[in-house]
Amino acid sequence: MKTIITAVAFFITSLLVAQTQFEQGMGNALKMWGEGKSAEATALLERIALAEKGSWLPNYYIGLIATTDAFQTKDKEKITALLTKAQQAVDIETAKDEKNPELMVLQAMIYTAWIVYDPMTNGMKYGAKAQAIYEKALIIAPNNPRVVFCKAEYEIGGAKFWKQDTTPMCEQVRKSIELFDSFKPESAFYPNWGKDRAEATLKTCGGK
Repeated sequence: MKTIITAVAFFITSLLVAQTQFEQGMGNALKMWGEGKSAEATALLERIALAEKGSWLPNYYIGLIATTDAFQTKDKEKITALLTKAQQAVDIETAKDEKNPELMVLQAMIYTAWIVYDPMTNGMKYGAKAQAIYEKALIIAPNNPRVVFCKAEYEIGGAKFWKQDTTPMCEQVRKSIELFDSFKPESAFYPNWGKDRAEATLKTCGGK
């Protein structure tokens, strides 16, 4: 999960000087996140979300930051608070557009974080939901690299648990890397993370 933070931080530093208040705010928030200041970044994003209700990006990043942080702690209270915040942010934007593939990937990641925290309790509760979201997202955006990679990564986890062949999923990881290479974000702050994770995952598959 740390690779998400690194990728976003690098992307932000590569942007030209922001021209609008929205861009300045988003750039500052994501820079803070890259510096490890999740709470400060989230607080700023929450203010931006209130002012820019027409953009789904502030709440997306609120959810992404909280979910990423949840994967990095074992503290029950922190995980519950973080994933509750993430879910609230995703719910706000999903109510406006339930077919946004980036929000769908984030929703599946929230479910996965719950499963990782407590597989015995949450596996049955969220496992099928996460899979169903990925299947739907793949239909909507078959060439979105995060959809292809995150779905394959999720399925690899399940296949390893059940001692199944991961070759088909690894091929999808390979495909996602090709998609990352040709992916063009729709705007400056549109999600553009995942390639580093895909390359690392492919190495665990034995790929080169």
